[in-house]
Amino acid sequence: MEEQQLIKGCIRGESHALKTMYELHAPAMMSVCQRYVVNRETARDLLHDGFVKLFTKIHTYSGAGSFNGWMRRIFVTTALEHLRRNNIMQYSADMKNVDSMTEDAEVSVFEHLTADDLFTCVTILPDTYRTVFNMHAIEGYTFAEIARQLGINENTSRTYYARARQLLQKMIMKKVESLELKVEN
Repeated sequence: MEEQQLIKGCIRGESHALKTMYELHAPAMMSVCQRYVVNRETARDLLHDGFVKLFTKIHTYSGAGSFNGWMRRIFVTTALEHLRRNNIMQYSADMKNVDSMTEDAEVSVFEHLTADDLFTCVTILPDTYRTVFNMHAIEGYTFAEIARQLGINENTSRTYYARARQLLQKMIMKKVESLELKVEN
C-alpha cells in the first residue's frame, strides 16, 4: 500500500490501515523510545502512547516534509513528556567522576565494535546525558531547541552533551581495549 493511501486510510480509521501502519513502523519507533528510556516495558508503553498520538493527530499531517520525520517527532516528544513527568531532567549525574576528555580514538578502533556495543554504551549513560545526546546527535535538535523542550538552560544542554560524549569515549575505549586483549590471547 502506498504511503499516502495508508495515511488516508488511517485518517478514515480503517482497521487494516491502522494495523499496517503499526506493523510497518513499530520496530523503528520502538528503537526511538528505547534510546530515551532504558527499561523495555517503559519503552513499550511509550511506543503505544506514541501510536495513540499518531493516530489521533494523523489528520494534521500536511504532507510537507517526510512522513517518517513527522512521525518520529511524535515519538520523541512522547518520550520527552515521559521524562519531564518523571522529573528525569532534575537529576544530573555526579560530575566528580567525569575526568577530562580522552584523546581522540583512531577510526580503526571502531571496526571492532558492533552497533549493539554502541547502543549499549548509550543506554548506560545517565538519563540526562542520554536524553540530550539522543536529541542532538541522533535527532538533530539544536541546543536551543533541547533547552526549550527540556526546560533547561541552553548552556546546560551543551554541557550535558559534552559530558555524554566524554563518557561514551571512555566506555568505547574500554570496550576496544577489552576486545584487543581478547584478540591477543
